[in-house]
Amino acid sequence: MARKTVKRVKTGSLERRFSMARAGFLAGARYATSSAGTLFASADKREARRRENLSDRARELVDELGRLKGSVVKIGQMMALFGEHFLPEEVTAALHTLENNTTALEWPAVEKHLKQQLGTVKLRDLEVDPQPLGAASLAQVHRARRKSDGRELVLKIQYPGVADAIDSDMRALVRLLKLSRLVPITEQFNQWLDEVRAMLGREVDYDLEAHTTRHFREILRDDPRFVVPEVFPDYSTHNILCLSYEEGVHISDPSVTELSQERRNFLGRAIMELCCREVFEWDKMQTDPNFGNYLMRVDENGRDQIVLLDFGAIRDFDDEVLGPGREMIRAAWYHDTDRLTRAMRALGFLSGDVPKRLLDDFAALCFEAIEALQDPDRFPPPPSVVNEKGEYLWGESNLPNRVMNRASRTALSVHFDVPPKEFIFLFRKLLGAYTFLHVIKAEVRGNTILEPFVHMREDSDRAIVDQKMSEKGKKA
Repeated sequence: MARKTVKRVKTGSLERRFSMARAGFLAGARYATSSAGTLFASADKREARRRENLSDRARELVDELGRLKGSVVKIGQMMALFGEHFLPEEVTAALHTLENNTTALEWPAVEKHLKQQLGTVKLRDLEVDPQPLGAASLAQVHRARRKSDGRELVLKIQYPGVADAIDSDMRALVRLLKLSRLVPITEQFNQWLDEVRAMLGREVDYDLEAHTTRHFREILRDDPRFVVPEVFPDYSTHNILCLSYEEGVHISDPSVTELSQERRNFLGRAIMELCCREVFEWDKMQTDPNFGNYLMRVDENGRDQIVLLDFGAIRDFDDEVLGPGREMIRAAWYHDTDRLTRAMRALGFLSGDVPKRLLDDFAALCFEAIEALQDPDRFPPPPSVVNEKGEYLWGESNLPNRVMNRASRTALSVHFDVPPKEFIFLFRKLLGAYTFLHVIKAEVRGNTILEPFVHMREDSDRAIVDQKMSEKGKKA
């Protein structure tokens, strides 16, 4: 079926501001009117109606964001991924419905943009498929062939004007949220908007993405489990990224899910080890762990590989932040409540004096969250998620649901601050790796993956925590 297309992406600030302002005003007015109608209802009915009203208005706003395309859609998607710590759940749920596989830009507009970026002579070297392989909020991807040698390529083409519209889109979105009255504009929310702006800046910086792609291609050069595309600078610009075309299928493809248990275990172990290397060894993390960034290459001789795509969301981390984050992982792995508490205080997780009971409850939550990576002989998981070999049954586990249910029963909000954004990235990274192994139903002892990494930088990370605690003590 032919993909829907548009003639251009609306990046003019005036038309986008007007569209969002109108949507925000209408949503706010409807929210206020509907809320007024529940003044004489019982408390329970009033709360149920408030949540239903909030959900309806949030969906209306999200529909408007989806029609605008460009950075506004990406901002909404980022808020959906990381906003549950400071956004109403009804708003987050609506944002999760934003479709990334959006309407594509028509070929004549794409071809014109390619000529402007590459020049007629270079473009003549390529035979570009007018039908995009995929279309997202900031760019679309076209397959191409170099005529001189038949080399298969892909062109990631950023929509014209999208990068320049980011700041105006951010300002317009904040105005929309204020008008809609759906989101409390707190200091934490403003800090997060600053981070989203920085993340978007990295995603539209194709020079940076090309550099990062080359970096990962080099550090994974000797690991046959992974494939990283090659960058072709002759056909790349600030707004065009040319890469080698890499064959592969989605993780949920039957050719992957029907592999033997041994081969699925191999793939699962590879992705979890990659996660550990990013966190413990490289200080570089893929902060967008969605399955669209992976392709599976199933080999008839059993030498299966994982193709890594889209390095625009790679983020560098400072040991001053990631060190205490690694200490939280170690403390959970050792089941050490005191060590966990110190790491959390170093990260700024805790405010004031926290009752020991709450600290113990939170520690138990962290210990359970890491059960898939524990030594099953020392800290046995539930019998239903481990086989006779002590291997964790990732496909049978409902660990995220259990952790969320435990968290909802624990009165943490009074003493626990909004977690730092770096911790949210780390949590998302681990959850993404867990979900990968869950989907392919891997059976792997997680402790054999984590243990080689857990002692890396351990002394220096503890020193960072000690230093931060000493500084907090002087300020107290």
